[in-house]
Amino acid sequence: MIPLFDVPSCLNSWVLPPRSNTFVLILLLGLLGVPSSPRACAEPVDFQRDVGPLLERRCLSCHNDRDRRGGLSLRSAAAALAGGDSGEVMIPGDPQSSYLLELVVPSGETAEMPKGEPPLKPDEVAILRKWIAGGATWPSDLYLTPPTAWSLANLERPPVPPLNEATSEFALRNPIDRFVAVGHRVAKIQPAPPADRRTLIRRLYLDLLGLPPSPAAVTAFVESNESQAYEHLVDSLLASPHFGERWGRHWLDLARYADSEGYLGDSMRPHAWVFRQWVIDAINRDLPFDAFSIQQLAGDLLDEPTLDQRIATGFHRNTLRNTEAGVDLELYRTKEIIDRVNTTGMVWLGLTLGCAECHDHKHDPIKQQDFYQLYAFFNNADEVGVNATMPWEIAEHDRAMQRWQPAWDILVHDLTSFQIAGLTPDQKSEIAEVLNAKTPPASPLKDLEKYFRTQDEGWSDLQTSIEVHLKQRPVAPATKARAFAERRRERRKTFVHIRGVYTRHGAKVSPGTPAALPPLVARGPLADRLDLARWLFEENNPLTARVAANRIWQHLLGEGLVATPNDFGVKGAQPTHPELLDWLATEYRRLGWSRKALIRLIVTSSTYRLSSSLTAVPGQESLSNQTLWRQNSSRVTAETVRDIHLAASGLLDRTIGRRGIRPPLPAFVTEVGRSVKWPVSQGGDRYRRGMYIIFKRTVPYPMLMAFDAPDSTVSCSRRERSNTPVQALTLLNDPEFYECARVLGQEMLRQHPHDVPTAIEATFLRCLARSPSDQERQYLIAAYDDLLALSAAGQNRSDEAVHSPTAAMTAVVRIIMNLDEFITRD
Repeated sequence: MIPLFDVPSCLNSWVLPPRSNTFVLILLLGLLGVPSSPRACAEPVDFQRDVGPLLERRCLSCHNDRDRRGGLSLRSAAAALAGGDSGEVMIPGDPQSSYLLELVVPSGETAEMPKGEPPLKPDEVAILRKWIAGGATWPSDLYLTPPTAWSLANLERPPVPPLNEATSEFALRNPIDRFVAVGHRVAKIQPAPPADRRTLIRRLYLDLLGLPPSPAAVTAFVESNESQAYEHLVDSLLASPHFGERWGRHWLDLARYADSEGYLGDSMRPHAWVFRQWVIDAINRDLPFDAFSIQQLAGDLLDEPTLDQRIATGFHRNTLRNTEAGVDLELYRTKEIIDRVNTTGMVWLGLTLGCAECHDHKHDPIKQQDFYQLYAFFNNADEVGVNATMPWEIAEHDRAMQRWQPAWDILVHDLTSFQIAGLTPDQKSEIAEVLNAKTPPASPLKDLEKYFRTQDEGWSDLQTSIEVHLKQRPVAPATKARAFAERRRERRKTFVHIRGVYTRHGAKVSPGTPAALPPLVARGPLADRLDLARWLFEENNPLTARVAANRIWQHLLGEGLVATPNDFGVKGAQPTHPELLDWLATEYRRLGWSRKALIRLIVTSSTYRLSSSLTAVPGQESLSNQTLWRQNSSRVTAETVRDIHLAASGLLDRTIGRRGIRPPLPAFVTEVGRSVKWPVSQGGDRYRRGMYIIFKRTVPYPMLMAFDAPDSTVSCSRRERSNTPVQALTLLNDPEFYECARVLGQEMLRQHPHDVPTAIEATFLRCLARSPSDQERQYLIAAYDDLLALSAAGQNRSDEAVHSPTAAMTAVVRIIMNLDEFITRD
């Protein structure tokens, strides 16, 4: 019998079996762990070339001098030969007795090691087997190094591939396309053709505004002969005030925005909307991303900060807060700071800093001390409220006062007829002061009765009228924004929390940044949040620009160039196009951190304009899209699902910003606890966009949660995209969606009476930006006729809507609105 570790060296003595037995040989070699590469068979194993990189890549993140999982380190020859808690792991010259191979050889699709990861490939196992069989040679002075995240390498601008390297089947409109085309050429795949104009305009509207295009906009774009029609469309959408809503919602996911405190008490934050308004306005005016970030992390520390800059610091006041009686206030204060550190790391650095709260990070070069040095930046940031009454609030109050004042003037005039004679100017002034107070007492005349003839007829009725009318007086707005202010006196000291326990103090630390990243240069003797915020955007920081550019790409292409936007560390995904990512990151800087400019660059590329159809290129249906050979197709976000229903029906109220709204909810939802009060918004407010729905953390709006809205307890860098029966049932049965279908059905019949085919055509344009196919048209006309006949059978019922063309057209519209295409961005 040939020993397994000798198989590769003996292959040259084997006789090739007949063709019919080739499969048996291949299967046998695979089972034996024989390497498939000729070099592995022909050449001896070299430790520095073959074994060392393999151990560093697959083993050293857990088995190093610092962590020693199972008591084992594989960093040096001496450590490896010493073994671990289970004894020796390898015996030079004897692979069959080496425990290391027993751990890494897969059984089925899994192996005991590496734990929680894909098993080693057969040729990797063969390398280890042959190395041990050859005596496990390892230079004594050679120490292996745990893998370092690619993202920590210096960020340098790569050259754009020349045209001769980027030959492609699609137009090379800008540098993005050249990088992508190189990937196509290397992978020997063909890109999909461009999407048609109807698909493109709907894609742009959904990506940039989160709203569907109107039929008029679709027709104008499709029929335009202008060479720059697409670019002009992009510019008009970037200039729309609804752009700030769509991209503001992306940022609110990162900011874990909510309208309540969280935990069991979950009391409301009535003025949380002020931060949301700031985000929308800042994005609409294209506040550069560096300034946008610095103001949110340290706006209060800028020289003579403006109200806007102080409101911006509400970013880190979106943390959960426990307001229950009897809680350990210091414990929950530390929880809030820990959340701020984790969120800062994820949003701007793309690092999982939270893994270093209790111990050194197991994979990335983040020490526990690094974590608490970042903690120190936030440990002396006290939470305050700042007056942030908006001009529109004052205007609303003034209009309400104008409606209230005339009746009040009449009552005051009537009151003067009851005044006793001989009142002094001071007494008259006292009366006026009480009656005109911003917050008058419930019974204002009680203390003033001595000045009036209270026994006269009519006094009691007048007094009641005055009290009732005063209760109806509009309350003057007094909006308080949640903000930060740096503690200047009695500053808190910061210590490492041993094992993450806040009462167990370790070494004292000062504000600082991770040692694995470029050093922070403080403005003064002690670094503060403003130093930290500016450090994020230093030229030598390799992470911030990469993370930010990747996130924008993710929102426009469906998936980031790095598929783990919150983890650019060792265990995160590798970039599919590293040169493109670095070029985009440096281009973002070159554009002055203009979000709109980078978005425009991406959406005007040919890569963005590709068809998303899986069958666009015959023979490539089963290929993944890592090479970007097509666009990605995905269901729209939860808020957009609601918005496109309202927009298509004509019910959407497009008011931007302001306070949150409360659409109708079933009673069983609002009756879950005493803290859940849900006064339904009236008028157009109830039809405003989904991002304005009051988000109560313990009772979030059910429709949003059904479509994977984040729970706002922690920062969310990428929403889940599930496909569940609950979603289909929600679309079919939610009263608000039914109302949208009914209103649209009525409108179509009003515009096209007695012309069902044209009504169906118009509905398709409203909902899908296209015309129905002949088959779709025939099916829907037949459905309308059947539904109309069915409803006629119920004419003995009193509800006219049940047995009318409106009912039939409503059902047809519901069919269209329940198409997967309606809630899909292609």
